[in-house]
Amino acid sequence: MSRKLKTGVIGLGRIGQIHLSNLVHHMPDAEVVIASDLSPASHAFAQNLGVSNVTTDAYDVINHPDVEAVIICSPTPFHVPYTVAAAQQKKHVFCEKPLDVTLEAIQAAEKAVSGNNVKLMLGFNRRFDANFSNVRNLVEANKIGDPHILRITSRDPAPPPVEYLKVSGGIFLDMSIHDFDMARYIVGSEVKEVFVKGNALIHPEIKEFGDIDTAVIVLTFENGAIGVIDNSRKAVYGYDQRLEIFGSKGMAKAENNTADTLVHFDSDGGHISLPLHFFLERYETAYRVCLKSFIDCVLNDTPSPVDAHDGLMATAIGIAAMKSLTEGRSVRLDEILQYAVV
Repeated sequence: MSRKLKTGVIGLGRIGQIHLSNLVHHMPDAEVVIASDLSPASHAFAQNLGVSNVTTDAYDVINHPDVEAVIICSPTPFHVPYTVAAAQQKKHVFCEKPLDVTLEAIQAAEKAVSGNNVKLMLGFNRRFDANFSNVRNLVEANKIGDPHILRITSRDPAPPPVEYLKVSGGIFLDMSIHDFDMARYIVGSEVKEVFVKGNALIHPEIKEFGDIDTAVIVLTFENGAIGVIDNSRKAVYGYDQRLEIFGSKGMAKAENNTADTLVHFDSDGGHISLPLHFFLERYETAYRVCLKSFIDCVLNDTPSPVDAHDGLMATAIGIAAMKSLTEGRSVRLDEILQYAVV
């Protein structure tokens, strides 16, 4: 019988419940030893899945002698403290994005992980979506040729509550960060420069705390390619997730996933199903494949598919995007990374 990776889960909110459920139902090579959440009301979810050891203290998970890997699904401010503590206990770490909103904290986590010889993987699940990973495979196989233009559309079906937006870290570090990671992943090159135009067109009041809900972001890559990302917090027709890469040999694109492929025509025109409603439906399989990749990399002692450097670069692009928005100019990544060791 193959060995099972003994895991502990910190945080049983929406994303924590997804990962816990996947561990229990879809990861035969993993075992959940313990889970934690500050709210006792969420403990029933874990217990109903057969996880009897549930606590309110995250450090019960980190310090548990049987836990080999910690799955961190807590709010962002706790990501680095929990990562560092787990690394010091020689536990491998899977952490939801972003690792942190500052480069200094990310580097502290990276230092702790490397210094204790444990693995860290970030939950940039979109890399593991079959549509997007197939596009990346075409780029790697030189089927597109030299990448010239990348286009990413990422629009949510509805904005989160304003109270959440106030503490989210802003659109670039809360929402666009997935697209920044995807841009680096698809093009296979680091971003050199960022330029942003944006506005608060859905919730004008969020301007009061320096946020926006609508943005167009232009990225210049070190290999010369150009990327355009458009973000909106509200698309009335559903969760809009599309990507296109154009190069010297051709083009590849990934369209929205829909519930079916039916096309109905009548006197009013053609009708198709709306995109899947939100990220829980759209990326259901990607979450599973992402977490399975972490378990495999630990059990097989292979490199992390998405490491601290990936987290640092995505956050750096987000910081540059906000600087571009507020200062009305292009911002080079060198300006953001000049004090970081990359």
